[in-house]
Amino acid sequence: MSAHDRYSSPLSERYASRAMVEHWSPKMRYGLWRRLWLALAEAQRDLGLEVPDVALDQMRAHLDDVDFDAVAAYERRFRHDVMAHIHAFGDVAPAAKPFIHLGATSAYVTDNADLILMRRGLGLLRGKAVQTLRTLSTFAHRWRDEPALGYTHLQPAQPTTVGKRATLWMQDLVLDVRELDHRVETLPCRGVKGTTGTQASFLELFDGDHEKVRELERKVAAAIDFAAAIPVSGQTYTRKLDAQVLDVVAGLAASAAKFSGDIRVLQAFGEIEEPFEDSQIGSSAMAYKRNPMRCERIASLARFVLNLEANANETHAVQFLERTLDDSANRRLVIPEAFLATDAILVLMENVVAGLEVHPARIRRRLEDELPFMATEQLLVHAVRDGGDRQEAHERIRKHAIAAARALKEGAPHNDLLERLAADKEWKVPIREMRAALDPASFVGRAPQQVDEFLAETVAPLLAGAEVVEPEEVRV
Repeated sequence: MSAHDRYSSPLSERYASRAMVEHWSPKMRYGLWRRLWLALAEAQRDLGLEVPDVALDQMRAHLDDVDFDAVAAYERRFRHDVMAHIHAFGDVAPAAKPFIHLGATSAYVTDNADLILMRRGLGLLRGKAVQTLRTLSTFAHRWRDEPALGYTHLQPAQPTTVGKRATLWMQDLVLDVRELDHRVETLPCRGVKGTTGTQASFLELFDGDHEKVRELERKVAAAIDFAAAIPVSGQTYTRKLDAQVLDVVAGLAASAAKFSGDIRVLQAFGEIEEPFEDSQIGSSAMAYKRNPMRCERIASLARFVLNLEANANETHAVQFLERTLDDSANRRLVIPEAFLATDAILVLMENVVAGLEVHPARIRRRLEDELPFMATEQLLVHAVRDGGDRQEAHERIRKHAIAAARALKEGAPHNDLLERLAADKEWKVPIREMRAALDPASFVGRAPQQVDEFLAETVAPLLAGAEVVEPEEVRV
């Protein structure tokens, strides 16, 4: 069969970065299994078991040259993937054959490898999230004081600035990165636990020496670069860890989805648009269309990831007693796919952020349509200062504002509230004075200063020392 005759995941074929695809590849996973077997054998030898040097040398020489055809043949025979890899490893390291997997159960390699992969995968996601923050920092600073209509309930509200709105997207990512860092720092390995987590087989190997068993686990954890192993386990580490990791992964996806939704709304308003290439086609029928397809794809992939997060908790909830195997096939799908999809989401988000097109004239026009309504409190104050009655002034503003709003909805070219008030013989505030009250910058509060403070006090320390990641190309 050719590649076109069989199904392949769109995540690996179309969306995720090559780095993340390679990270979850069979070559990476089974290379880790062999390194775990080597770490176990080396630690056992250090603690007194007679594992010859030639056995360790042969294992070291064949960590990455996995014969997948031989593995497949063994698995058809044994119906057991771990045993298939043990035999294939033994074929190329015959001196090590008696020692490979000694005292261990399958979860020794499967679980420890999964934890290594998830921790490294979080690192790849972190790099993309931080790079997106770096790009958003530039955007927020550039547009820090550009007034824009605010929205609550998707209805016009007190003005903000374009840059301040960007800090809301950034704040979500900052929280995600902090949560990710905590998870990486505290994630344990499974360690060396045996068939039901009691370490009985290793206690037997070391003639009942409890301290040697504990030291064995410490050595293996150190060899795979973990500060500690999980204190207790059944046959597998608690699947609560998977749920905690996927909570972080889904958090990144949710933040990106919120960003993408905002951009889709703003693009519908004509205020901000995602990048659109010269030869890009928005619609096969409507040639004029410029659709926010990157943001739509973010939203689509994010829904997928958010559903996978719930799956991890469901799997944890049904792991009866020391373990059941109904987690296995599920986890083979859920964990890599969650990372691949979120990686694709962050590639898209960084691409969109780097190419955002802001249309100040459109932003100002939309603001001008609403600003007279938002200035009614200031107009009320001016009317009282000029000798008017507060309640009468309130009623006149109310009446003319409703009429001006109706006129806008019926096609009026601009908001004529001020003109309507000026034409009212009972209204005493000159139109020049009213127009002076409509300076957009006077309505945004501390938004520009909040941008400066957030970038300096929250974002800059996070970016300091972080590696600059080259943006990934959006593949399709």
